[in-house]
Amino acid sequence: MTDITFYKLDAAFASLKKFDHLAKDHDFIEVSLWRNGEGFDAHLGDQFFKLTWGEFKALKKLVKELDK
Repeated sequence: MTDITFYKLDAAFASLKKFDHLAKDHDFIEVSLWRNGEGFDAHLGDQFFKLTWGEFKALKKLVKELDK
């Protein structure tokens, strides 16, 4: 029989209306940390993506460069 491990998930949830004027009432964002601490999963409505902390750092840097 397979061993099953239970653990609590660290996650945060918010309505996108607070951040995006184009968001609809039901649009949301949810971010949950990976159990191994190496990154996170993000749900933006029906979109889903996974990033390591290094990928997130690179993404932030490139967005910052474009925002100049």
